[in-house]
Amino acid sequence: MKSVMSSTEVNVPAAMAYRAFTNATSLREWLCDAATVEAHPRGRMYLWWRGDFYSSGHYLEVDKDRSLKFRWYSSADPAPTEVQVTFVENGGSTRVTLEHFIPDDPAWEEMAAGFKDEWESSLENLKSVLESGIDLRIANRPMVGFVPGDFTPDQATRLGVPVTEGVRLDGVVDGMGAQRAGLQKDDLIVGLNGVTITNDFSTFIQGLAGKKGGDPVEVVFYRGPEKKTITMELTRRPMLEVPFDAAELARQGRRKFDDALPALEGCFEGISDEAASARPEPGEWSALEVVAHIMHQQRFELLYLAELVNGEERVSDGFGDNLDSQVEATAETYPTVEAMLGEYRRTVDELLLFVEKLPAEFVANKGSFYRVGQFILQPDIHINTHLPQIKAAIEAARAAVR
Repeated sequence: MKSVMSSTEVNVPAAMAYRAFTNATSLREWLCDAATVEAHPRGRMYLWWRGDFYSSGHYLEVDKDRSLKFRWYSSADPAPTEVQVTFVENGGSTRVTLEHFIPDDPAWEEMAAGFKDEWESSLENLKSVLESGIDLRIANRPMVGFVPGDFTPDQATRLGVPVTEGVRLDGVVDGMGAQRAGLQKDDLIVGLNGVTITNDFSTFIQGLAGKKGGDPVEVVFYRGPEKKTITMELTRRPMLEVPFDAAELARQGRRKFDDALPALEGCFEGISDEAASARPEPGEWSALEVVAHIMHQQRFELLYLAELVNGEERVSDGFGDNLDSQVEATAETYPTVEAMLGEYRRTVDELLLFVEKLPAEFVANKGSFYRVGQFILQPDIHINTHLPQIKAAIEAARAAVR
């Protein structure tokens, strides 16, 4: 038996470094895309990455805040192996040392090099997440700059698209790769960098694999019945500066919402409740239903924040589709402009107050807190994307009564 070893020094207490190997939410923040774990001897340890890679094993030894050992058996390995992790704290920082034991067999030589490279990269990300909150897998990931929408057979018929699989653009972001390349709302992307894009959004992620901001990629898409191919330059990802102070994050979030909400509310000035509730076409949302959809995002963030604080983030196999029945129920519950906009304001107030009251131990967990900052400090992106949709719905309602 021989081993490959990797090590890093992280400027956090040993308890926080230990948590990064024993809590499912923390593991997702630096190592994998989904996890389910029970950190005790014989407790499960299942890690999954987008694509077809996973590791299934269990904890063998657990010495809280000091060391642990787990069984590692990935989908690419010919046999199970073991990994030992030790945590040595010194003056507020912690030396994390990882040793991966493998058979002393020439057949494992190439795999040993692979383990070494992957653990080095992962521990570099562990250090970044624990010290700055920034996940390097995201920081180095390029941006396309669009809002994905659902895509149904009815939409394919309405748009005149001759296929039923792909990623439909619900809007594009000013100045980013999609807009600069000429992509538009309701374009349907069916190919990216040689990868066929289906209704499963993970295929789009696969098309970006190995790419960074500034790289060119080939995009194949339908605009109505016409199939087009363009080259798009991927956008470099700006990383937000998140204040690691709950009250300050709430204050900055308030300023962001205060900047974005007047434009949303301004769409309804002088608009009757009837016009705001009228659908432009059967199956399309009214202006009030669009606001309901926007509000659902903040309602989701309230639930998501509670999960992060509890360290029990849910694992899902996708992003989920918009539920027309949920949108309809919210619009019928708040059927007037005053009621809907008032409820949205109250939802925002509740979310920001929750942020302000976050416990200090959660704020110290920078990986999770940084993720909170990402959605608190960017509400304008979702709101601004839907402003043209709201205006179009209101204009259609006005035109119908002329």
